[in-house]
Amino acid sequence: MAKKIKLGKIAIVIFLTALIWVWADLAQERQFSIPTVTIRLAGSINPTLLATFKDERGSPTSSAAVYNVELRGPASKIADVEQMRNKGTLEREFFLDPEAQGMTKPGEHRMDVLNLLKQNKQIKDLGITVESCEPSSLTVTINQLAKKSLTVRCFDENGLLRQEASIDPAEVEAFVPEDQTPIAKVRLTSSEIERARASAIQKAPYVELPGGQQRDVSAKVKVTMPSAEDVLSEQTIGSAKLGIEKSLNLQGRYRVEVKNLSEVLRPFTIRATREAKQAYEQQPFQMTLQILDGDEQVQGEQKRDVVYNLPWRFVQSGEIVPPQPPAQVTFKLTSISAEAP
Repeated sequence: MAKKIKLGKIAIVIFLTALIWVWADLAQERQFSIPTVTIRLAGSINPTLLATFKDERGSPTSSAAVYNVELRGPASKIADVEQMRNKGTLEREFFLDPEAQGMTKPGEHRMDVLNLLKQNKQIKDLGITVESCEPSSLTVTINQLAKKSLTVRCFDENGLLRQEASIDPAEVEAFVPEDQTPIAKVRLTSSEIERARASAIQKAPYVELPGGQQRDVSAKVKVTMPSAEDVLSEQTIGSAKLGIEKSLNLQGRYRVEVKNLSEVLRPFTIRATREAKQAYEQQPFQMTLQILDGDEQVQGEQKRDVVYNLPWRFVQSGEIVPPQPPAQVTFKLTSISAEAP
Protein backbone atom coordinates (compact mmCIF):
# COMPACT_ATOMS: atom_id res chain seq x y z
CA MET A 1 0.00 0.00 0.00
CA ALA A 2 2.81 2.41 0.94
CA LYS A 3 4.52 1.57 -2.35
CA LYS A 4 1.43 2.62 -4.31
CA ILE A 5 1.21 5.90 -2.39
CA LYS A 6 4.89 6.55 -3.11
CA LEU A 7 4.45 5.93 -6.84
CA GLY A 8 1.44 8.23 -6.87
CA LYS A 9 3.43 11.00 -5.27
CA ILE A 10 6.20 10.58 -7.84
CA ALA A 11 3.67 10.83 -10.69
CA ILE A 12 2.19 13.98 -9.17
CA VAL A 13 5.66 15.51 -8.83
CA ILE A 14 6.47 14.72 -12.47
CA PHE A 15 3.16 16.16 -13.62
CA LEU A 16 3.62 19.35 -11.58
CA THR A 17 7.20 19.72 -12.83
CA ALA A 18 6.05 19.42 -16.47
CA LEU A 19 3.24 21.86 -15.78
CA ILE A 20 5.70 24.35 -14.31
CA TRP A 21 7.95 24.04 -17.38
CA VAL A 22 5.00 24.58 -19.72
CA TRP A 23 3.82 27.55 -17.67
CA ALA A 24 7.34 29.00 -17.62
CA ASP A 25 7.60 28.63 -21.41
CA LEU A 26 4.23 30.27 -21.94
CA ALA A 27 5.12 33.03 -19.50
CA GLN A 28 8.28 33.79 -21.48
CA GLU A 29 6.60 34.95 -24.66
CA ARG A 30 8.75 36.40 -27.40
CA GLN A 31 8.16 38.41 -30.53
CA PHE A 32 9.61 37.78 -33.96
CA SER A 33 9.32 39.93 -37.08
CA ILE A 34 9.26 38.77 -40.71
CA PRO A 35 10.25 41.70 -42.95
CA THR A 36 8.21 40.67 -46.00
CA VAL A 37 5.67 38.03 -47.03
CA THR A 38 3.70 37.67 -50.26
CA ILE A 39 -0.05 37.31 -50.62
CA ARG A 40 -0.78 35.52 -53.91
CA LEU A 41 -4.17 35.08 -55.54
CA ALA A 42 -5.20 31.46 -56.00
CA GLY A 43 -6.52 30.36 -59.39
CA SER A 44 -10.21 30.97 -59.87
CA ILE A 45 -12.57 28.02 -60.29
CA ASN A 46 -15.06 30.26 -62.06
CA PRO A 47 -13.64 30.95 -65.59
CA THR A 48 -15.80 34.08 -65.97
CA LEU A 49 -14.11 35.93 -63.08
CA LEU A 50 -10.65 37.43 -62.68
CA ALA A 51 -9.26 38.68 -59.36
CA THR A 52 -6.36 41.13 -59.15
CA PHE A 53 -4.57 43.41 -56.71
CA LYS A 54 -3.15 46.81 -57.68
CA ASP A 55 0.50 47.76 -57.40
CA GLU A 56 1.90 51.17 -56.44
CA ARG A 57 1.24 52.48 -59.97
CA GLY A 58 -2.33 51.23 -60.02
CA SER A 59 -1.59 48.41 -62.47
CA PRO A 60 -3.23 45.00 -61.94
CA THR A 61 -1.07 42.32 -60.32
CA SER A 62 -1.63 38.80 -59.02
CA SER A 63 0.39 39.26 -55.81
CA ALA A 64 0.89 41.84 -53.09
CA ALA A 65 3.69 42.38 -50.57
CA VAL A 66 2.96 42.61 -46.85
CA TYR A 67 5.63 44.04 -44.55
CA ASN A 68 6.67 43.82 -40.89
CA VAL A 69 4.67 40.75 -39.94
CA GLU A 70 4.93 40.60 -36.12
CA LEU A 71 4.64 37.14 -34.57
CA ARG A 72 4.19 36.34 -30.90
CA GLY A 73 4.39 33.05 -29.04
CA PRO A 74 6.18 30.97 -26.42
CA ALA A 75 9.96 31.24 -26.48
CA SER A 76 10.38 27.65 -27.68
CA LYS A 77 7.90 28.16 -30.56
CA ILE A 78 9.57 31.38 -31.67
CA ALA A 79 12.92 29.55 -31.55
CA ASP A 80 11.43 26.96 -33.94
CA VAL A 81 10.36 29.76 -36.29
CA GLU A 82 13.85 31.28 -36.24
CA GLN A 83 15.37 27.90 -37.01
CA MET A 84 12.98 27.42 -39.94
CA ARG A 85 13.93 30.85 -41.27
CA ASN A 86 17.64 30.04 -41.02
CA LYS A 87 17.10 26.76 -42.87
CA GLY A 88 14.96 28.44 -45.54
CA THR A 89 11.91 26.28 -44.77
CA LEU A 90 9.72 29.06 -43.35
CA GLU A 91 6.83 29.65 -45.76
CA ARG A 92 6.60 33.30 -46.76
CA GLU A 93 3.98 32.95 -49.47
CA PHE A 94 0.29 32.87 -48.57
CA PHE A 95 -2.59 32.22 -50.93
CA LEU A 96 -5.93 33.99 -51.01
CA ASP A 97 -8.95 32.31 -52.57
CA PRO A 98 -11.30 35.26 -53.29
CA GLU A 99 -14.29 33.02 -53.96
CA ALA A 100 -13.83 31.24 -50.63
CA GLN A 101 -13.92 34.70 -49.02
CA GLY A 102 -17.23 35.49 -50.73
CA MET A 103 -15.71 37.82 -53.35
CA THR A 104 -17.82 36.69 -56.29
CA LYS A 105 -19.35 39.95 -57.52
CA PRO A 106 -17.54 42.35 -59.89
CA GLY A 107 -16.10 45.37 -58.13
CA GLU A 108 -13.67 46.16 -55.32
CA HIS A 109 -13.54 44.15 -52.10
CA ARG A 110 -11.56 44.82 -48.92
CA MET A 111 -9.56 41.92 -47.52
CA ASP A 112 -8.43 41.64 -43.89
CA VAL A 113 -4.76 40.64 -44.24
CA LEU A 114 -4.24 40.13 -40.51
CA ASN A 115 -7.14 37.69 -40.30
CA LEU A 116 -5.88 35.79 -43.38
CA LEU A 117 -2.48 35.30 -41.77
CA LYS A 118 -3.98 34.27 -38.44
CA GLN A 119 -6.07 31.58 -40.16
CA ASN A 120 -3.08 30.17 -42.05
CA LYS A 121 -2.47 26.48 -41.29
CA GLN A 122 1.30 26.89 -40.90
CA ILE A 123 0.84 29.67 -38.35
CA LYS A 124 -1.63 27.58 -36.38
CA ASP A 125 0.54 24.47 -36.50
CA LEU A 126 3.50 26.46 -35.17
CA GLY A 127 1.46 27.50 -32.16
CA ILE A 128 2.07 31.22 -32.62
CA THR A 129 -0.11 34.22 -33.39
CA VAL A 130 0.16 37.17 -35.76
CA GLU A 131 0.03 40.47 -33.91
CA SER A 132 0.25 43.02 -36.74
CA CYS A 133 1.33 43.63 -40.34
CA GLU A 134 1.50 46.45 -42.90
CA PRO A 135 -0.88 47.02 -44.56
CA SER A 136 -3.60 45.48 -42.44
CA SER A 137 -5.97 45.27 -45.42
CA LEU A 138 -5.79 45.01 -49.21
CA THR A 139 -8.20 45.75 -52.05
CA VAL A 140 -9.14 42.90 -54.38
CA THR A 141 -10.76 43.80 -57.70
CA ILE A 142 -13.10 41.25 -59.28
CA ASN A 143 -13.53 41.62 -63.04
CA GLN A 144 -16.20 39.99 -65.20
CA LEU A 145 -14.76 38.21 -68.24
CA ALA A 146 -16.43 37.61 -71.60
CA LYS A 147 -16.15 34.61 -73.92
CA LYS A 148 -14.39 35.49 -77.19
CA SER A 149 -12.93 33.69 -80.18
CA LEU A 150 -9.14 34.09 -80.16
CA THR A 151 -6.51 33.44 -82.81
CA VAL A 152 -3.90 30.85 -81.80
CA ARG A 153 -0.21 31.57 -82.37
CA CYS A 154 2.77 29.27 -81.81
CA PHE A 155 5.93 30.33 -79.91
CA ASP A 156 9.13 28.51 -79.03
CA GLU A 157 10.63 28.25 -75.54
CA ASN A 158 12.57 31.49 -76.13
CA GLY A 159 9.36 33.41 -76.81
CA LEU A 160 9.94 33.73 -80.55
CA LEU A 161 6.91 33.56 -82.83
CA ARG A 162 6.98 30.50 -85.11
CA GLN A 163 5.07 31.75 -88.12
CA GLU A 164 5.66 28.54 -90.07
CA ALA A 165 3.61 26.47 -87.60
CA SER A 166 0.29 25.04 -88.79
CA ILE A 167 -2.38 25.08 -86.06
CA ASP A 168 -5.73 23.27 -86.16
CA PRO A 169 -8.12 24.75 -85.21
CA ALA A 170 -6.72 28.22 -85.83
CA GLU A 171 -9.09 29.79 -83.29
CA VAL A 172 -10.30 28.83 -79.81
CA GLU A 173 -12.81 30.28 -77.37
CA ALA A 174 -11.67 31.68 -74.03
CA PHE A 175 -12.80 34.10 -71.32
CA VAL A 176 -10.93 37.41 -71.48
CA PRO A 177 -11.59 41.03 -70.45
CA GLU A 178 -14.42 42.60 -72.45
CA ASP A 179 -12.22 45.45 -73.71
CA GLN A 180 -9.38 43.17 -74.84
CA THR A 181 -8.89 40.54 -77.54
CA PRO A 182 -5.51 38.91 -76.88
CA ILE A 183 -4.11 35.97 -78.82
CA ALA A 184 -4.09 32.43 -77.47
CA LYS A 185 -0.56 31.06 -77.26
CA VAL A 186 0.93 27.61 -77.73
CA ARG A 187 4.50 27.22 -76.49
CA LEU A 188 6.70 24.41 -77.84
CA THR A 189 10.05 23.23 -76.53
CA SER A 190 12.89 22.37 -78.91
CA SER A 191 12.10 18.65 -78.64
CA GLU A 192 8.39 19.30 -79.29
CA ILE A 193 9.26 21.30 -82.41
CA GLU A 194 11.27 18.37 -83.72
CA ARG A 195 8.39 15.98 -82.97
CA ALA A 196 5.95 18.34 -84.70
CA ARG A 197 8.07 18.13 -87.88
CA ALA A 198 7.31 14.40 -88.04
CA SER A 199 3.66 14.41 -86.94
CA ALA A 200 1.09 16.69 -85.32
CA ILE A 201 1.26 17.09 -81.54
CA GLN A 202 -1.56 18.20 -79.27
CA LYS A 203 -1.12 21.16 -76.92
CA ALA A 204 -3.44 23.24 -74.76
CA PRO A 205 -3.26 26.96 -75.62
CA TYR A 206 -3.26 29.56 -72.87
CA VAL A 207 -4.21 33.21 -72.59
CA GLU A 208 -2.35 35.92 -70.73
CA LEU A 209 -4.67 37.96 -68.49
CA PRO A 210 -4.08 41.24 -66.61
CA GLY A 211 -1.83 40.93 -63.60
CA GLY A 212 0.48 38.45 -65.31
CA GLN A 213 -1.96 35.57 -64.85
CA GLN A 214 -2.17 32.71 -67.34
CA ARG A 215 -5.09 30.41 -67.96
CA ASP A 216 -5.17 27.30 -70.07
CA VAL A 217 -7.86 26.97 -72.70
CA SER A 218 -9.92 23.81 -72.27
CA ALA A 219 -9.79 22.87 -75.97
CA LYS A 220 -6.52 21.46 -77.34
CA VAL A 221 -5.09 22.21 -80.79
CA LYS A 222 -2.91 20.21 -83.17
CA VAL A 223 0.42 21.78 -84.13
CA THR A 224 2.55 20.67 -87.08
CA MET A 225 5.84 22.12 -88.26
CA PRO A 226 7.34 21.88 -91.74
CA SER A 227 10.67 20.07 -92.04
CA ALA A 228 13.75 22.22 -91.49
CA GLU A 229 14.76 21.93 -95.14
CA ASP A 230 11.37 23.24 -96.24
CA VAL A 231 11.65 26.45 -94.22
CA LEU A 232 15.31 27.26 -94.97
CA SER A 233 16.06 29.67 -97.77
CA GLU A 234 19.10 31.38 -99.20
CA GLN A 235 19.87 34.45 -97.09
CA THR A 236 22.56 37.01 -97.95
CA ILE A 237 24.66 38.55 -95.18
CA GLY A 238 25.75 41.85 -96.68
CA SER A 239 27.50 43.40 -93.69
CA ALA A 240 29.58 41.23 -91.36
CA LYS A 241 32.12 41.92 -88.62
CA LEU A 242 35.21 39.88 -87.86
CA GLY A 243 36.28 39.36 -84.25
CA ILE A 244 39.67 38.06 -83.13
CA GLU A 245 40.17 35.64 -80.23
CA LYS A 246 43.72 35.60 -78.98
CA SER A 247 45.35 33.32 -76.41
CA LEU A 248 46.12 35.05 -73.10
CA ASN A 249 49.73 33.97 -73.56
CA LEU A 250 49.88 36.12 -76.70
CA GLN A 251 47.86 39.05 -75.37
CA GLY A 252 49.86 42.25 -75.39
CA ARG A 253 52.84 40.53 -77.04
CA TYR A 254 51.72 40.13 -80.64
CA ARG A 255 49.69 42.20 -83.06
CA VAL A 256 47.41 40.46 -85.56
CA GLU A 257 47.45 41.80 -89.11
CA VAL A 258 44.72 40.48 -91.44
CA LYS A 259 45.92 40.58 -95.02
CA ASN A 260 42.64 39.85 -96.88
CA LEU A 261 40.04 41.58 -94.70
CA SER A 262 37.97 42.95 -97.59
CA GLU A 263 37.76 39.48 -99.11
CA VAL A 264 36.68 37.89 -95.80
CA LEU A 265 34.00 40.52 -95.17
CA ARG A 266 32.45 40.48 -98.62
CA PRO A 267 28.75 39.42 -98.76
CA PHE A 268 28.16 35.69 -98.30
CA THR A 269 25.16 33.38 -98.33
CA ILE A 270 23.75 31.14 -95.60
CA ARG A 271 20.68 28.90 -95.46
CA ALA A 272 18.38 30.04 -92.68
CA THR A 273 14.91 31.10 -91.67
CA ARG A 274 14.18 34.81 -91.57
CA GLU A 275 14.21 34.86 -87.74
CA ALA A 276 17.52 32.96 -87.61
CA LYS A 277 19.11 35.37 -90.07
CA GLN A 278 17.99 38.38 -88.04
CA ALA A 279 19.37 36.86 -84.85
CA TYR A 280 22.67 36.10 -86.59
CA GLU A 281 22.99 39.67 -87.87
CA GLN A 282 22.52 40.94 -84.30
CA GLN A 283 25.57 39.05 -83.04
CA PRO A 284 28.46 41.37 -82.05
CA PHE A 285 30.70 39.53 -84.54
CA GLN A 286 29.41 37.28 -87.29
CA MET A 287 32.81 35.59 -87.70
CA THR A 288 35.78 34.96 -85.43
CA LEU A 289 39.44 34.35 -86.18
CA GLN A 290 41.07 32.24 -83.47
CA ILE A 291 44.76 32.91 -82.74
CA LEU A 292 46.27 29.90 -80.96
CA ASP A 293 49.37 29.23 -78.91
CA GLY A 294 52.17 28.32 -81.27
CA ASP A 295 51.03 30.66 -84.03
CA GLU A 296 53.75 33.10 -82.94
CA GLN A 297 56.40 30.55 -83.90
CA VAL A 298 55.35 30.58 -87.55
CA GLN A 299 57.33 32.95 -89.71
CA GLY A 300 55.42 34.93 -92.31
CA GLU A 301 51.74 34.63 -93.23
CA GLN A 302 49.28 31.95 -92.05
CA LYS A 303 45.82 30.86 -93.14
CA ARG A 304 42.89 29.71 -91.01
CA ASP A 305 39.14 29.18 -91.47
CA VAL A 306 36.85 31.56 -89.63
CA VAL A 307 34.35 30.35 -87.02
CA TYR A 308 30.79 31.48 -87.79
CA ASN A 309 29.07 32.74 -84.62
CA LEU A 310 25.64 31.29 -85.36
CA PRO A 311 22.97 31.73 -82.65
CA TRP A 312 22.96 28.39 -80.85
CA ARG A 313 19.20 28.03 -80.38
CA PHE A 314 18.70 28.18 -84.16
CA VAL A 315 21.55 25.75 -84.73
CA GLN A 316 19.83 23.30 -82.38
CA SER A 317 16.54 23.57 -84.23
CA GLY A 318 18.24 23.23 -87.63
CA GLU A 319 17.14 26.70 -88.77
CA ILE A 320 20.52 28.03 -89.81
CA VAL A 321 23.40 26.47 -91.77
CA PRO A 322 26.79 28.19 -92.27
CA PRO A 323 28.30 28.66 -95.72
CA GLN A 324 30.53 25.95 -97.12
CA PRO A 325 33.42 26.13 -97.50
CA PRO A 326 34.06 28.70 -94.74
CA ALA A 327 35.89 31.94 -95.43
CA GLN A 328 39.65 31.74 -94.92
CA VAL A 329 41.69 34.49 -93.27
CA THR A 330 45.28 35.24 -94.23
CA PHE A 331 47.04 36.77 -91.23
CA LYS A 332 50.45 37.52 -89.78
CA LEU A 333 51.62 37.93 -86.18
CA THR A 334 54.08 40.70 -85.44
CA SER A 335 55.92 41.01 -82.13
CA ILE A 336 54.99 44.25 -80.41
CA SER A 337 58.36 44.46 -78.68
CA ALA A 338 60.10 44.25 -82.04
CA GLU A 339 58.03 47.21 -83.29
CA ALA A 340 58.92 49.43 -80.28
CA PRO A 341 61.66 52.03 -80.96
